[in-house]
Amino acid sequence: MSINYSEKIPNNVNLSEDKTLQRALEHWQPNYLQWWQDMGPEGAMAHDVYLRTAINVTPDGWAHFGHVKMPDYRWGIFLAQPEESRKVNFGENKGMAAWQDVPGEHRANLRRIIVTQGDTEPASVEQQRHLGLTAPSQYDLRNLFQVNVEEGRHLWAMVYLLHKYFGRDGREEAEALLQRNSGDQDNPRILEAFNEETPDWLAFYMFTYFTDRDGKFQLAALSESGFDPLSRTCRFMLTEEAHHMFVGESGVARVLARTCEVMKQNGIEDPNDVERVRKLGVIDLPTLQRYLNFHFSVTIDLFGADQSSNAATFYSAGLKGRYEETKRDDDHLLKNNTYRILEVKDGALVEKEVPMLNSLNEVLRDDYIRDSIAGVSRWNRVMEKAGINFRLQAPHKAFNRHIGSFAGIRVSPEGRIISDAEWEANVRNWLPSEEDRAYVASLMGRVIEPGKFANWIAPPPVGINRQPIDFEYVRFS
Repeated sequence: MSINYSEKIPNNVNLSEDKTLQRALEHWQPNYLQWWQDMGPEGAMAHDVYLRTAINVTPDGWAHFGHVKMPDYRWGIFLAQPEESRKVNFGENKGMAAWQDVPGEHRANLRRIIVTQGDTEPASVEQQRHLGLTAPSQYDLRNLFQVNVEEGRHLWAMVYLLHKYFGRDGREEAEALLQRNSGDQDNPRILEAFNEETPDWLAFYMFTYFTDRDGKFQLAALSESGFDPLSRTCRFMLTEEAHHMFVGESGVARVLARTCEVMKQNGIEDPNDVERVRKLGVIDLPTLQRYLNFHFSVTIDLFGADQSSNAATFYSAGLKGRYEETKRDDDHLLKNNTYRILEVKDGALVEKEVPMLNSLNEVLRDDYIRDSIAGVSRWNRVMEKAGINFRLQAPHKAFNRHIGSFAGIRVSPEGRIISDAEWEANVRNWLPSEEDRAYVASLMGRVIEPGKFANWIAPPPVGINRQPIDFEYVRFS
């Protein structure tokens, strides 16, 4: 499963043996590179960046490090190793041989799944394109660029599937992936979370922790697909997604550590003494909570409506499974299974039992929430260790929702149905205000000297790939 870097498009799918596909992708490549120049990291195309590149897709070969200019990064098509005699493991086709081509009856649904996933990849690059201008350190700048180039490669992964398996429709969809832009009024990205701005580095850390974690769960569900090329594509993408979540979790932890350190040094015992904390040039803990509330709630909307006939169709057809589908102890058909979801009744949130097939979005959302909360607990240990009496908490899953049965319903972070008046009276305590964002933005001054860090964030405990903290992660031209 070595990757052929001698070809114009690096790959491990024997692209040179399919000349029609190779020509089509080589025709798409210049448009991609132009998109990267126009919408990729601003002002960074001449930098030499210490990036990780896959040599092969085995555990000992997918992470090779070296300095490279981002426009010269060798994006390509990498699929995980095939599983011999792989079967469809769920749905009405359970037990059949996994499909190596697209079943005709599932063509439209598979294309929709691939386009939606593919659209998220360039969107996050566009959302983050200005962040390099305010990086808190070379270490963080390098991590941003690593995330960016890998999101670009994940776009390549989806475009390969569209070109190879969906003919003219696939080629047109691949072109459209470069024509939509995050936040564009006329041609926005498909999912609303990918049209939100990522204006500062605290938002970036929250995004990579929460929203890239959605990517983990969506890719994991797609890696169970009976369509084997999609499964193999997503399985390799998951190896790269782990670093994105690490950037987010460790980034927030370092912000917390620095705030706690400054509070202790200056004898500040009350975390709600925001004015004193901000005068010291660090991010106060209540603002961190509000950023958490925003990014958590925006991300859980990405899982869709709590009841969905499309999710049921995708599962029954064998196209998209559950998280860790094969580890679950049931019949993997779910026709007689039920699941408890929330609804509003008599002014309160109550549980009701519904068919599990129709609530698979909610199953995946709940799996995601459990995983997210585990990381929040790790952040709380930073403050506990520092002796600061403050704990972050994920809000209730009905809070600040814009999709599904809770769209437009006012719910407090604790899960209480409230009036519009109560919402308006408290929203500044629950979600970042313009003043919060302006204060965080005021801290965003660029630090590029090796080993130096902005005042508002602590250094990491170790460098990338066992390099020292003051390693030259980015060489500026």
